[in-house]
Amino acid sequence: MSTTGDERYEPEIVSIFSGCGGLDLGFHLEGYKTIWANDFAEWACKSFAGRFGDVIKCKDITQINPYTDKSIPDCDIVLGGFPCQDFSIIWKQPGLNGTRGGLFRHFAEFVDAKKPKAFVAENVKGLLTANKGKAIETILKDFENIEPGYVVKPHLYNFAEYGVPQFRERVLIVGIRIDTGFNFIHPKPTHGPNGKQPYVTSGRALTGVENISDNNERINIKEKTKKMLELIPEGGNFTDIPKDSPLYVKGMISHVYRRLKLDEPAKTIIAAGGGGTWGYHYPEPRPLTNRERARLQSFPDDFVFKGSVTEVRRQIGNAVPPEGVRVLAKRLFPLFQGEYAPIDLKPEFSKMKKMTVRERLEYVSEQMN
Repeated sequence: MSTTGDERYEPEIVSIFSGCGGLDLGFHLEGYKTIWANDFAEWACKSFAGRFGDVIKCKDITQINPYTDKSIPDCDIVLGGFPCQDFSIIWKQPGLNGTRGGLFRHFAEFVDAKKPKAFVAENVKGLLTANKGKAIETILKDFENIEPGYVVKPHLYNFAEYGVPQFRERVLIVGIRIDTGFNFIHPKPTHGPNGKQPYVTSGRALTGVENISDNNERINIKEKTKKMLELIPEGGNFTDIPKDSPLYVKGMISHVYRRLKLDEPAKTIIAAGGGGTWGYHYPEPRPLTNRERARLQSFPDDFVFKGSVTEVRRQIGNAVPPEGVRVLAKRLFPLFQGEYAPIDLKPEFSKMKKMTVRERLEYVSEQMN
């Protein structure tokens, strides 16, 4: 659909595995509108509804049939970050054999049922290696086989390169319906050494955060933990505690007791975990508050998260950083306005189907240059 004059069409989103709405927010900030959404987590749904209104259905997606459920509207684009725990490189990788990994098939069913002009699926970097590469290979083939055909382009983003004050690598899989003739190319980085602007640093991101009341509760901290943090320098982690110290710990992974380095983006904000995984302030020896974590995930201060401190932490850590996908949303926008010169996508579709996953990733990256 296209418009004339000053009026701009708001591309309509069906959003699944929506979480609290980070991916949707990035698209909304570029002129899109979510008309239907779904998630299973009650408090994430409440956070989503608080921002986007009563469009989210809090229900197990395995109990929803997009082919027969008449309450699900047609749309221009399907968005979603299908559950990533089974693909994460931090934990074990059962991948497609995991109870959550197979949920990506529900995403494919929504695309098949609604035939949107485009879709965007988000997942963790570990998706590229899960099941020895079979997971991503199967996913790409499933998407490509949806009629009338989708040109599917995966790319590994580091969101710090797109204006997020956090080093966070995620795979974004973009599919373009072949009959649109829209020549989609992933956008180049905008920040850091590969962009035109400097990284947004954690120090800059947290400026003035103490003045925000929502979701800014201080986290209780043991005196022992405080003393441990006082031994860890800016940007350091538990390995900086002297080995001869009674507070020395060993055998942990790198994000344990990790403190901010103020002149660069933060390391990846995670959703859950045991002691020492909150992410820690500098110079104050304390855990980050949820509002500070939200700032590092590029959420605006007027985005209010619902639920307990632990529940909000989970929502923020699982979210897609909204600023990180704005440039992608902007790149796709002409597709829905009819403001592009169509090309024949069939040759590229045929060529890409013959590529290995590695060849496809390299090809997509080359197009960006």
